[in-house]
Amino acid sequence: MVVEALEVLTHDVVIVGAGLAGLRAAVEASEVSNGKLDIAVISKVHPMRSHSVCAQGGTAAVLREGDSYDLHAWDTVKGADFLADQDVVELFVRRAPREIIKLERWGCPWTRAEDGRIAQKPFGGHSYPRACYAADMSGLMEMRTLYGRATAYDNITFYDEWMVTKLIVDGVARGLTAIELRSGEMYAFRAKAFVFATGGIGRVYAFTTFSHTATGDGMAIAYRAGLPLADMEFVQFHPTGLVPQGILISEAARSAGGRLLNAKGERFMKHYAPERMELAPRDIVARAEQREMNEGRGFVGPYGPYIALDLTFMDEDEFKEKLPQIFELAVKFAGVNPAEEPIPVRPAAHYAMGGIRANINTETRVKGVFAAGECACYGLHGANRLGTNSTIDCLVFGAIAGEHAAKLAMKNSLPELPREPLKEEEKRIFDGILGSSGDERVPALREELRNTMQEKVFIFRHGDQLKEALKTVRSLKERYKSISIEDKGRVFNLALIHALELDFMLDVAEVIIVSALARKESRGAHYRLDCPKRDDKNWLKHTLAFWTPEGPRLEYEPVRITKWKPTARRY
Repeated sequence: MVVEALEVLTHDVVIVGAGLAGLRAAVEASEVSNGKLDIAVISKVHPMRSHSVCAQGGTAAVLREGDSYDLHAWDTVKGADFLADQDVVELFVRRAPREIIKLERWGCPWTRAEDGRIAQKPFGGHSYPRACYAADMSGLMEMRTLYGRATAYDNITFYDEWMVTKLIVDGVARGLTAIELRSGEMYAFRAKAFVFATGGIGRVYAFTTFSHTATGDGMAIAYRAGLPLADMEFVQFHPTGLVPQGILISEAARSAGGRLLNAKGERFMKHYAPERMELAPRDIVARAEQREMNEGRGFVGPYGPYIALDLTFMDEDEFKEKLPQIFELAVKFAGVNPAEEPIPVRPAAHYAMGGIRANINTETRVKGVFAAGECACYGLHGANRLGTNSTIDCLVFGAIAGEHAAKLAMKNSLPELPREPLKEEEKRIFDGILGSSGDERVPALREELRNTMQEKVFIFRHGDQLKEALKTVRSLKERYKSISIEDKGRVFNLALIHALELDFMLDVAEVIIVSALARKESRGAHYRLDCPKRDDKNWLKHTLAFWTPEGPRLEYEPVRITKWKPTARRY
């Protein structure tokens, strides 16, 4: 039953998500306000279980003689297949080094070069070795550093294991609703500014490097509140997902000299990117692997075809020193000693280049709402993200979001929070979803969704398959109305949480497919077999998807070009 009124929790700034972007925003908001703002961080899991801890490879920044901001920017723009907004890229590369230095001063244990400076190594698509790293556990070490920093502030309150369900917007951001998993009760949050830092959408696909919590909640919540999602057709597939689970085998393995081999023992990247080989951008390497498997040159295993990642030139001691986590993952999850035999890999859904449309200051189209990290799209990554540009994206734009949210909160008063939307949301979830008694089951719908995306909205796409996928997803949305949740309790009801996540996943999947179907070209991670060429004349523009009752409505806006005109993309 719906209670009379939700309890309202009031803060100055509310940050949704506690990964790298969310924690960095919280720290910056606290520092900008000299500890005077009351800041809340809401997270579906404990912060140290955020997917950011899974980042392995490194974090890009210009730190050395011989490198330059323009070179990093050019690599990023070219890697993005020229769909990046270049003013955003230029700001990003200039802000990146200061974030690396700040993390060092806050205690991040960066791996050191022989001269004592922060070590850097090469990564795919970068023309200079600019990836700072902490062994092959960079995300984990960055998260430990930021979490330690954030918990030192008395003005930051953490709401761990709370799930946000709705953003309330009426011209400006009014508030949001969230369920405390421990009690199962819904609360309302009221604030002057809201930062979305909720991460990606990887679990929409069956084979993914992403944690089970990465279900696109923040994107779907913003979308339903009227904020457009941008460039959602661009989903990155990482070349080296461990078979059979999809766990990430970092690009650091190829940076260390790992070779990709087909069943003939051939180092096949020479046919696709002869200059960069295994360190070409991820979209190019993933397509090359998929072609090798599609054309019968992959290895055959009990879990389907795969490619061999060969690192056997390293002995076990060297492997454990340089890539300790990768060694452990290969042994524990694939039963392979990677110092003695190749690691079985194939492309896995890894990153969303698209997200909540935001500007260079992380401001969205609704006053008081900011977005940073993977859930956001300010045009940084365009059609394809370069490796090591994601963690630094979270740091740079997390800081920018925290700064601007804090400045807004310091000058604005609290907006009124209307009661009617709160009551409607509580009724929708507890009476509608939890109280439902249909004959559909959430796990079955979820698996059908993920398999559909895997089979028909994958690396190689075709208009006919996209239409079939859209028909399936819309059918699943109808069937979702007839779900049943057997556990009717409130306390830590994971069946309810999974049902809410599926609801969000269906919206996100529909936007991906509609955006991909409309974009009749191949660019970056979006490859159409029926439109195999890049078309700058008609498609050098961003896709914007707006929610309507009938499905996404698309608009477009131009890419901002400052220095670099589109050219042929060769590696």
